[in-house]
Amino acid sequence: MPPSDGGRSPHSSVAGTSDEVLGAYRRSIDNIDAAIIHMLAERFRITQAVGEYKATHELPPADPSREERQVARLRALATESGLDPEFSEKFLRFVIDEVIHHHVRAAERG
Repeated sequence: MPPSDGGRSPHSSVAGTSDEVLGAYRRSIDNIDAAIIHMLAERFRITQAVGEYKATHELPPADPSREERQVARLRALATESGLDPEFSEKFLRFVIDEVIHHHVRAAERG
């Protein structure tokens, strides 16, 4: 006698639902990842302008006091948002290091 669900086992129907849920989660993640990339691109466009400004005005490529204030501010935001502040600091430091690298290159071109 065939199953009452049109030939699918009860597990395949659950798997289909799970696949739909997982697919929806993954689409959301993909959208968020795209937004992160667009935001990083915009951030780097602005920091490139800052680097050019610093080079033109013979300012140092790094500003350690601002960097520390930014780290503290974003650690607090991470904590408020339920994100691991250690992770957020590592991420921000990676971004800051890349920005400084760009600023050094701008100064060398300068």
